[in-house]
Amino acid sequence: MASPAVAARPRGSAVRAAQVAALPPVAPLPAELLSAALLPAAPLTVAPVPAAPERPAEAARFRWPVDGRPHPVRRFDPPPRPWLPGHRGVDLLAPAGATIRAAGTGTVLFAGMVAGRPVISVVHPDGLRTTYEPVSPDVTVGTSVAAGTALGTLLPGHAGCPEAACLHWGLRRGDDYLDPLALLGLGRSRLLPLDPEPPAATSRPDAVSVGRAAWAAGRRAARTRPASCTPARRAATIPVRRRS
Repeated sequence: MASPAVAARPRGSAVRAAQVAALPPVAPLPAELLSAALLPAAPLTVAPVPAAPERPAEAARFRWPVDGRPHPVRRFDPPPRPWLPGHRGVDLLAPAGATIRAAGTGTVLFAGMVAGRPVISVVHPDGLRTTYEPVSPDVTVGTSVAAGTALGTLLPGHAGCPEAACLHWGLRRGDDYLDPLALLGLGRSRLLPLDPEPPAATSRPDAVSVGRAAWAAGRRAARTRPASCTPARRAATIPVRRRS
């Protein structure tokens, strides 16, 4: 008996054509949108960002204590120990009678005589303290000054100056002397004192060894002490009665 004929399956291309034919029709694009799509794109413009205003250069906090740029004839030379001699500042060459000015903003802390020399001291907001000598003061203690304020008049006769007059300019933080040229970016730039050296050890090994030797000698002397130096021990005698 012959088998029924099998219907041929449609191929893939025929199936896809049938699926496309079954899709709903697409509405035409409006003329306005079509014309806008066909026009060339306008160049993109970006608004310039305003540049940040330049900050004015900060004024220098400190300046030379004399007008112009003086010549240092003797530099800062701190001693290795506080009690040893050294040069705790700089000597600036200037003519006698020159106006001495505050190196920075601060308050006059002292204006008077120190060891027979007229000295002016100004304390600054950051704790630094500048000194000026020998200067005849035109300011009094407590006067507020700015950088460049006249403090007094330079006098001649500073010890160690190769000329008639020199200004000895000093800088301190607490009890530590620093190089005043560091205020101007010159010389030694350190404005903080170095860590203090550790205190020397209080123990003395030599003293300990001597003490031990003395103790040992005393022990030996006690062992070899003569018998005459010690009370003799007398043996207790008990009388024994004999029986008759």
